[in-house]
Amino acid sequence: MDITLTVNGEARRVDAPETASLLEVLRNHLGLMGTRYGCGLEQCGCCTVLVDGEPAYACTREVGTVAGRAVLTIEGLGSAADMHPLQQAFVDEQAGQCGYCLSGIIVSAKALLDRNPQPSRADIVTALDRHLCRCGTHQRIIRAVQRAAQTMQNGRPA
Repeated sequence: MDITLTVNGEARRVDAPETASLLEVLRNHLGLMGTRYGCGLEQCGCCTVLVDGEPAYACTREVGTVAGRAVLTIEGLGSAADMHPLQQAFVDEQAGQCGYCLSGIIVSAKALLDRNPQPSRADIVTALDRHLCRCGTHQRIIRAVQRAAQTMQNGRPA
């Protein structure tokens, strides 16, 4: 089936069954490898993307349900040459060790900062609660989100 969706600001057409997972389409049809497969059960958050600005699990979301909607993956935030403030803050705070979970965490943090540019520590913890980081860098992750919020308040747009 021919499905059109907007991925990272660009209209994309894919030939995939409507019941294929969004994660499968992103990785195998569009070559966007930043979104990861973790558990396949909505338990770890590795596959999180934004759908119309809201965090969504790509591992269980059928691609047919996002036809015509805006999907944002980690690749849509920035590049190595021009990082989004969240990406830069995660580097600056050394918030990742293995990095497997970070794409889902970063896009969820973006959704938080889009709706609440001055989150409290509790707001950040709540927004990221559905994400597992097996490396245990939770404190650095929280500091990175706080740093990005401060940077964005000081004039660097999201």
